[in-house]
Amino acid sequence: MKTAIFGGAFNPVHNEHINMVKSAAAGLGLDRVIVIPTFISPHKSGCLSARAKDRLEMCRLAFNGIAEVSDYEVKRGGISYSYVTCRHFKKLYEDDELYFILGADSLKGFDEWRYPEEILKCVTLAVCARAGSDSLAPLLKSFTAKYKRDIVTFDYLGKNVSSTRVRALAALGGDITGLTPPAVKSYIIKNGLYKLPEIDGYKKYLTAERLDHTLRVAVTAAENCRRARVFEMDALIAAALHDCAKYLGENSPELAEFKCPPDVPKPVIHQYSGAYLAENTFKIKDDGVLNAIRYHTSGRENMSDIEKLIYLSDMLEEGREFSGADKLRRAFKRDINEGMLRALEHQIKYLRSAGKAVYPLTERAYEFLKLTGVKNGQ
Repeated sequence: MKTAIFGGAFNPVHNEHINMVKSAAAGLGLDRVIVIPTFISPHKSGCLSARAKDRLEMCRLAFNGIAEVSDYEVKRGGISYSYVTCRHFKKLYEDDELYFILGADSLKGFDEWRYPEEILKCVTLAVCARAGSDSLAPLLKSFTAKYKRDIVTFDYLGKNVSSTRVRALAALGGDITGLTPPAVKSYIIKNGLYKLPEIDGYKKYLTAERLDHTLRVAVTAAENCRRARVFEMDALIAAALHDCAKYLGENSPELAEFKCPPDVPKPVIHQYSGAYLAENTFKIKDDGVLNAIRYHTSGRENMSDIEKLIYLSDMLEEGREFSGADKLRRAFKRDINEGMLRALEHQIKYLRSAGKAVYPLTERAYEFLKLTGVKNGQ
């Protein structure tokens, strides 16, 4: 028999996981696919996570009638290493042709997995492309040169759906329709998975248009958390509340004791009132989160990682369309400091070309990054 195993956090499982399994089964002529949720993933620290039993149940709902779902790693406990799992299933199905399904993005980091050679003694890697990934050809060439093993591929191009996107939207009460199977969506909502009680009621402070923007900021921030070395929960709270005071008047009860710093341009005031609202109405006490809100429009000297992340996510979320946006996104993807420098430079040039004053904090933020030697972007 031809058997494939498909492991992952599935935090949560989404439609592209299902489509990937279907394509692998059809393209490789598989007799069965076994889906194996991790107990603890070795490379997923710092993100919001549903309990293992919830991720297992969501996989059962999602793959019902499509693939088997194994509780092997969940029952085993501890950190889930693929080499251990592959050994187990190789022993269990010793007469089968055994494959291990993964995407091109996972293949890129295969060298960093625990004991990759042990994995390859047990299975043949079965790889598909993923939207936004580089061509498979150079990855396959590099892999075969290093490991002297062939990889099988199947004809499938993944869409821009990720568990991170689903988590971010679920955390902020956004719509995840079309990203997960209906049964999984219902399970997430019914059980309050990924919900952040710290931001309960935040939507009432936003217009429909501003809420859409806020959700996109949250997705962008979550998708860049690991590169920015920021905990996902902190990034999502800051993203949810970054514009929470944008439409509050100065006579609003929530801002009764708010004191704005002097000489702040009108478009910048909401960052200060937003931090005040976050601290006093939403009871956020984390200084990093509060400062990310407090300086998300202006920036400042010596910004923390979360401050840079929220500034860039606000400016470069996928709904923003302005000349140079894609170039700035590429700089952000290469390096967060380079992205920050280029974004500040762009903002200053825009304000000056429009005949508007540049807030001193923004100028100082830009000069600070220049002095610290951030490399030029291409």
